[in-house]
Amino acid sequence: MKEGYIPKDQRKKILMLSDDIRTHSGVGNMAKEIIINSAHHFNWVNLGGAVKHPEAGQGFDISTDVNSMTGLTDSDVKVIATNGYGDPNLLRQVIAQEKPDTIVHFTDPRYWVWMYQMENEIRQQCPLIFYTIWDDLPYPMWNREFYRSDDMLLCISKQTKNLVENVLRDHPKPGRIQYVPHGIDEKKYFPVINDLEFEAFKERILGEDKDFTVLHVSRNIRRKNQSDIILAWRTFLDQLPVEKAKKCTLLLKTEASFEHGTDLNAVIDSLCDPEIHKVKIINERFDDKGLNYLYNCSDAHMFMTDNEGWGLGLTESLTAGRMIIAPVQGGMQDQMRFEDENGDWINFSTEHPSNSDGKYKKCGEWAMPIFPKTRSVKGSPMTPYIFASQCSIEDAAIALMKVYKMGPEERERRGLAGREWVLSDESGFTATRMGQGFINNIDNLLEEWKPQPRFTVVKVDDSTKLDNYNPAPISLTPEFLEEIQSI
Repeated sequence: MKEGYIPKDQRKKILMLSDDIRTHSGVGNMAKEIIINSAHHFNWVNLGGAVKHPEAGQGFDISTDVNSMTGLTDSDVKVIATNGYGDPNLLRQVIAQEKPDTIVHFTDPRYWVWMYQMENEIRQQCPLIFYTIWDDLPYPMWNREFYRSDDMLLCISKQTKNLVENVLRDHPKPGRIQYVPHGIDEKKYFPVINDLEFEAFKERILGEDKDFTVLHVSRNIRRKNQSDIILAWRTFLDQLPVEKAKKCTLLLKTEASFEHGTDLNAVIDSLCDPEIHKVKIINERFDDKGLNYLYNCSDAHMFMTDNEGWGLGLTESLTAGRMIIAPVQGGMQDQMRFEDENGDWINFSTEHPSNSDGKYKKCGEWAMPIFPKTRSVKGSPMTPYIFASQCSIEDAAIALMKVYKMGPEERERRGLAGREWVLSDESGFTATRMGQGFINNIDNLLEEWKPQPRFTVVKVDDSTKLDNYNPAPISLTPEFLEEIQSI
């Protein structure tokens, strides 16, 4: 019997508002792993969204599938399909029908404005939990009312936990802001050894054997900066002898062209000599086995995004035993395991909210960090300000060269060290530990939670207004202070 098992008729029921867990989006995949790895302890209902969902309005009992994946015989998991993420009337119907003990919602709160507008109604019946992440600084004060409306905030990255605590500095939630990072199923992603099927897959993807293969897995959207990766790749290869450059390949698993990104074939045609700068776009859907094979085709996984909450492709690649090359930003910092002056895995604070300033350089040997060269404040009317932390093409090319020069044996050793750490108690990056994080925190919340009043009357005076204290959005390096003070 799995530790923490509770019989089906004694379990609490959790309503998960997210992407449909049967889809292959990042949110859908992580919501599925949370449910699968806690189905022995909770019963689940997924109000599962998708754009123009072909099964909108239909309900599905997927308990048999969950049983086959978990070894349980009595899981209770349902999916209710909806267009988008639903609406107030649908949520009221689901709450009345399913009577959940708590609600968990997952992804950007701007998709859930309608739900937060009815939070007093919801919290008369059950608590509201937000599985949250935020990409970067400055502290997102416009999220304050969302965060205030949640009974618990489970934070995917260490940086997010510090951000939430600072945004709620006048309305703290002791014990209810917790770090629960994304977790990967190590039985799906692992190093492949002596597998003839994999060798055939690798030959189909790469053709002849390569000395060095770098992989990038993500959507073709602007902030992912695939064009920067292509130019950094070309810049790196131009420093090698031509014959050695020809034995390297960059794999981009993404859309060749997308309205929210760019035309990558046009970028490749413009920037690369096809005989020397090998770049291959892979736009096919893989099952878990195929995606693991793809990770195993590579020596390292590379990102150059300027906003990234976590970066699931990096975690999956690490779990498959491959090195990572990525900007020092967002949750990617967690995956690099930077050490502080005491040798401990760093945490973030008001005084040091991000390591993108390069205060700490030592990290896990499986990672090749790229420190941002510039920070630009971007925004939109609903999210007025956020840093776009940009890495230089030259620094990315240097990172590629460092990993290339290690040689295959050292890259493999470091990649396996990364997998070992991902599976360790310290990181918590496995699906099992993510599920246990949800179990522990939801149990703790339900032990003490009390229904909220229908209305809350707030007197707006100096005692309830947010103070004017504005933490510095970046920590200043000694080099900067020395130079600016010498002017």
